Amino acid sequence: MNYKDHLSNKVATLPHNPGVYQFLDQNGIIIYVGKAIDLKKRVSSYFQKDHIDGKTRTLVKLIRDLRFTVVSSELDALLLENNLIKSYRPRYNVLLKDDKTYPWIVVKKEAFPRVFPTRRKFNDGSTYYGPYPNVKQMHQLLALIRELFQIRTCALDLRTQKLEQRKYKVCLEFHIGKCAGPCEMLQLSSAYDQTLKSVRLLLEGKNFSLIQQLKKEMLTHASNQEFEAAQRCKELIDALSKYQAKSMVVSDHTQNFDVCYIEKNQSDAWLSYLVICEGSIVHAYTSKISDPLDVPISTLYSQVIPQLRTHFESDSKEIVIGINEAIPLADVKSIFPKIGEKKQLLEMAVNNVRHAQLQAKKAAMNKSTSVQNAPMQAVLELQSALGLVKVPQQIECFDNSNLQGTHPVSACVVFKNGVPSKADYRHFNVKTVVGPDDFSTMKEAVSRRYGRMLAEGHALPDLVVIDGGKGQLGAALEAIQELGLQNEMKLVGLAKRLEEIYKPGFSRSLILDRRSLALKLVQQLRDEAHRFGLSHHRNQRSKNAVGSSLDQIKGLGPKTIELLFQEFKTIGKMSTTSEEVVAKKIGAAKAKLLFEYFKKTE
Repeated sequence: MNYKDHLSNKVATLPHNPGVYQFLDQNGIIIYVGKAIDLKKRVSSYFQKDHIDGKTRTLVKLIRDLRFTVVSSELDALLLENNLIKSYRPRYNVLLKDDKTYPWIVVKKEAFPRVFPTRRKFNDGSTYYGPYPNVKQMHQLLALIRELFQIRTCALDLRTQKLEQRKYKVCLEFHIGKCAGPCEMLQLSSAYDQTLKSVRLLLEGKNFSLIQQLKKEMLTHASNQEFEAAQRCKELIDALSKYQAKSMVVSDHTQNFDVCYIEKNQSDAWLSYLVICEGSIVHAYTSKISDPLDVPISTLYSQVIPQLRTHFESDSKEIVIGINEAIPLADVKSIFPKIGEKKQLLEMAVNNVRHAQLQAKKAAMNKSTSVQNAPMQAVLELQSALGLVKVPQQIECFDNSNLQGTHPVSACVVFKNGVPSKADYRHFNVKTVVGPDDFSTMKEAVSRRYGRMLAEGHALPDLVVIDGGKGQLGAALEAIQELGLQNEMKLVGLAKRLEEIYKPGFSRSLILDRRSLALKLVQQLRDEAHRFGLSHHRNQRSKNAVGSSLDQIKGLGPKTIELLFQEFKTIGKMSTTSEEVVAKKIGAAKAKLLFEYFKKTE
């Protein structure tokens, strides 16, 4: 499947919901972030017509993949778009990429605090409400506050020592009833603070009691035939109703946290991860994850979260999760909210997981039945994703298997043109490593494999995949360097949990699209190496188990033990058979030794 068919399938399965979309180039770099009331209609428009704008035509030519995040409203889409543009600074986003941002309303930390708009935030103890993508609505809210409450607008220093000097005079705001005159000490600080509490409630959206009060005033004015005053109250009630929804408060002690939601089905597991910095979502990621061991959901959280925090470079001290269970994590506290803003963000993560699952099901239904050229297409996609100069026609993959450090073995599988070449598979019984040392085991296997190929003059592979993260990849790279083949071969590591690909010399991992043929090829390599190595490991373990058990009995030789297994198959069946029956096969003396051993080991 080429990238055009891949994009067409993705666009065809997008939901008709508000959200934010991200376009990525062939290197997985985000080149454009946009918002939409209807994701499917908006994204489809990029690929269904010829664009007059040259910048848009160039952008469409560079698109190789897309991601999306579903939100609950157009307002949330505006905010998330702004935050993602600030975080990623995409090449083709001209607006909002500079230092400007949506405005906030600040309650300044000072004597007789002012309430005013700002585009800059400082860690000065002030409280910031917003941001407000609709500047007109923000000014309407400020006008509403000044209409309802006597809040000063001047920039005078109203500290007590300044007020006692009696140098200030009331201004026009006092004479028209908009200010109570704290500059001439006509209003006490306690009374001003009481007024400010009502302002904060309004900014936080807790305005039900205020609306009820206005309704009573409106009815009073109407009964007294003061219709203009009643109409003004009605307009204020309508304006307040628009702000009945929440307005996010950003404070110093709750500004940074992450949100992680994982959902397991019978066949797979999905996650959504949000990174919130200073009250704003700066990263949003949804994906299917590998769960080969079918571990409990709590274990999955504890394994996935550290990897995601490292990938997104998050240092928050709190993470919101989707289960009511404490997760043991280093340097971060997990919480399960039941109400409030964090609960709403968790519900957003849940919603994105559901949409991603639905999109995957639709894509599976729309998938073409023709897969004749799929193996080679996967190879070409992998070449593009990894930035390889040469087509990786021969790919080899290594995997280790052991049981608590016992019977360590390694396996190497070979794919040629995207198809397994089982005649070239190889096993390695580890010889130089003692104990559970996965890195040294990997180094020995890689060194033996390519040392022999070099000595015998065989052609080296174009790409080597190491099943493991940075540690295993580093061990394999060390073996290659000792052989002097670092310029002859390309190595990558595949981490199991998030299917991250690590390349030597790169600090951050590469995450391929879950539905790409390139990732499916790498997964097939990993799974085949795991299967091949595990089967050999089990055979070695079975052979050693037989010898280590019955070989301890003095007086029983190898031929007698072989005869016993031929007749009774297992040690358990031997121990439950009567001694007389066993004696008929190996003799009474040997049968006695055998059953004495069974009694000792009961």
